[in-house]
Amino acid sequence: MLNIVIFGAPGSGKGTQSQRMVDKYGLNHISTGDVLRAEIRNGTELGQTAKGYIDQGQLIPDELMIDILASVLDGFRDSKGVIFDGFPRTIAQAEALKKMLAERGQEVSVMIDLDVPEEELMSRLIRRGIDSGRADDNEETIRKRLAVYHSQTAPLIGWFKDENKYHHIEGMGSMEEISAKIVEAIDRL
Repeated sequence: MLNIVIFGAPGSGKGTQSQRMVDKYGLNHISTGDVLRAEIRNGTELGQTAKGYIDQGQLIPDELMIDILASVLDGFRDSKGVIFDGFPRTIAQAEALKKMLAERGQEVSVMIDLDVPEEELMSRLIRRGIDSGRADDNEETIRKRLAVYHSQTAPLIGWFKDENKYHHIEGMGSMEEISAKIVEAIDRL
């Protein structure tokens, strides 16, 4: 079972590279945002609980997010593995993911860190906002998202290094060049 955490700041290319790995390796893709929206849309018990937190403007507790991810993971039959996109975002979430996978006789195979300079992230996200019309891709919101990433999410790099699961990928270059670096890292596992 190949379980990959795709990691990087907003705009680093996680979604694009995740889809390329899904296509190449036949993996399932779990994007926490997509999963939450689906659970809420489908009216599941977990989705209704999550909606209650979201409607009150609160973050979903880690335990609930892990329960939702476990439910999705358990729904994959004959899976070759999973790409976790957007999770974990904190060390507490990484520890909870490790425990949840261990309960299923699995573990994270590798954490792929797409490292992109901040100026390039800003440029990519502003361009994406213009192209897609996404309201959250404006300079002020992007700066806030990057600040949250650096303060809350970036510490995961050290955690995954301690777990011997960390792999740095220079996130500059063409999509194909970056994909080739990721494939090389995965194929060495």
